[in-house]
Amino acid sequence: MEIDRRIKIRHLRTFVEVARTASVGRAAEVMHVSQPAVSKTLAELETALGARLMDRNRSGVSLTPVGQMFHAYASSSLAALRQGIEGITETLAAGGLRLSIGALPSVAARIVPDATVEMGRVAPEVGLAIVTGPNGYLLSELASGALDLVIGRLGNPEAMSGLSFSQLYSERISLVVRPGHPLVGCTDVAALSDYQIVFPNRDAAIRTLAEQFFIAQGIRQAGHRVETVSESFGRAYLRKTDAVWVISSGVVALDVSEGMLVELPIATRETLGPVGLTMRGDGDPSPALRLVIEAVRRTVTRLGL
Repeated sequence: MEIDRRIKIRHLRTFVEVARTASVGRAAEVMHVSQPAVSKTLAELETALGARLMDRNRSGVSLTPVGQMFHAYASSSLAALRQGIEGITETLAAGGLRLSIGALPSVAARIVPDATVEMGRVAPEVGLAIVTGPNGYLLSELASGALDLVIGRLGNPEAMSGLSFSQLYSERISLVVRPGHPLVGCTDVAALSDYQIVFPNRDAAIRTLAEQFFIAQGIRQAGHRVETVSESFGRAYLRKTDAVWVISSGVVALDVSEGMLVELPIATRETLGPVGLTMRGDGDPSPALRLVIEAVRRTVTRLGL
């Protein structure tokens, strides 16, 4: 439910102060405004909520049952806002914010650059350290506190202890080759058996999915299979050989769109897996981290993933 736009912070502050002092007059003195201004603000709040929050009598002001319920939320909201402002002020006074973000290669190539550009526009005071690597390594760094956020594949159950995951989109595996490769345009998956495979190694998040795909397709193990998670090696090696690269589609999306690599028209839908945000489950993200998360989400939406 969307919050009524008529309700402003001044309404909450006035309501909480009147409840604390049990008096419109004393609240007006504390807030350095007139009593009619306090009464007008309270009336606006009650109108917006459609409920009577306070009873006024000769002895002062008392909360109605609805007012008591609303007071708990109004007080906690103002306290959280105050803490957030103080936290940012203290951090900036100490020399600026810096967040460490872990990203799988597919995300680092496709999502993180645009999200970083947006962060530079909306929050230039927040510095970002981008760390890439295998999913297991990134999740262990997150759990230890070395990283503030990981953007990548959902981890194995044993690696997710104490962590929370929020899905952004699903990503599949791509089979790519160099332009001019003999398999360009080939839809026969069995033809892969005749070529060397560049395969994700055991630390890669897509390793199990890739293994399951090859087994399901009845593709025999190549005699000379190169295993790596290095995208720079994969790109360089494909330029020199007829190898087929098994890689997350996000890693090579730009290469394929620019014609540097060619994706084979072989269906890999069964390799779809969730990609999202992984955080420690020990509390709410900081205001700065929330900005990063929103920048990532907007980037994903803009790219249509």
